[in-house]
Amino acid sequence: MDDRAWYLRTSKLALALAIIHSKPADKSSRDYAEHLSRVVSGQEAKWRSKVEALEAEVLQLRQKLLLSRIYSGLFKSGDPSSQLQAQEPRSSENTLSLLEDSGCGLSNEQRTEPSEMSQHFVESCTPTPFPPLPIVKRHWATPENPLSSHMQFLQRLLELKNLTASGSLKTDLSLFETDSSAVSDSVFQLLDGLITFYRKPKFPFSSFWTEAVDTLARLISDCDLSNHILKKCSKKLEEFEKTLLQIILRNNHINRFQVQHYVSQSLVTLGSCSLLRKSIISLLLSEVNSFADDLGAVNQVQASYDVTCYENIFYLFWVLEQLLQKETKEGNTSSIGHDDQEIRKFLQKHDETIFQLSDAFPLFTFYLWRLGILLNSVETETVENNSLP
Repeated sequence: MDDRAWYLRTSKLALALAIIHSKPADKSSRDYAEHLSRVVSGQEAKWRSKVEALEAEVLQLRQKLLLSRIYSGLFKSGDPSSQLQAQEPRSSENTLSLLEDSGCGLSNEQRTEPSEMSQHFVESCTPTPFPPLPIVKRHWATPENPLSSHMQFLQRLLELKNLTASGSLKTDLSLFETDSSAVSDSVFQLLDGLITFYRKPKFPFSSFWTEAVDTLARLISDCDLSNHILKKCSKKLEEFEKTLLQIILRNNHINRFQVQHYVSQSLVTLGSCSLLRKSIISLLLSEVNSFADDLGAVNQVQASYDVTCYENIFYLFWVLEQLLQKETKEGNTSSIGHDDQEIRKFLQKHDETIFQLSDAFPLFTFYLWRLGILLNSVETETVENNSLP
């Protein structure tokens, strides 16, 4: 017996003897041991909760410190007020302008003009001897939503990052490399919360969740920030992609189609980042290939099949078409080609699968045909681009 095993056995024996000698007269040793276990477990949970709260507080302080350092660098580079006023507010289907409150309708009296918002942003960030650059509170920033602080930090970071790339305000963010862990830690926490939510999504969706996915895609699209994020969060990102995919495929609720639409749109938004698009396309094609094989086996023996899965697979087709069209439009086709195992498998069996299943599953084979055209067009464009001098 080695020293470690001997020490463990001796410690267990000593603990057992201590429990036996100290137990009350009206309790058995077993009952007393279980009581002590419950007491210790309760204390452990209490201390764990305190540790998590302190870690969250430390992370928030690191977030504010990083923003303050970047903002101080902007003031050293030039006056950001004119740049802020000239900057157009960003908008998309899933997000409102950068400085508007997310997910809340505003009356005409409450709505603020872009120039006023820009001026308010400048005034709120006026440097002090120790500029704190407080994180702006949005309407979804409530104690019930602890992820809101990470969202505020990441969105403010993107706002300042956009300023650093402009004219006289250009700032070298490599000076803040030592603080980059605050970014990756915040993204990790946000991803963890997104995974928890999407495993049991509640409809109607709050705009917070769609805005969070959009923010993630924008962060990873930034070449400076993506390096730090992917080092720590690549596995968490993959888990999130698989979570979205499984919600689409496994959801069997009768009124599931609105949820499916939002989850599918989240995958498209995530795939708007070129760094993530190839992995998402490969993941989706793997499920399509597997489902086509299952339908082929069902068709041969004339067996019944899961109608719910059959209906859900069309959301995957829709996501794939959106991502492939975006890939072609952006001209990044060199990143997707026959070197991918799932793409190669799909195209090799494409014609044969359509021929075998067209009579029994005409709609499914029609979408397979459309997807084949898109993948072949991507491959054709890749070959043409590679052949150019």
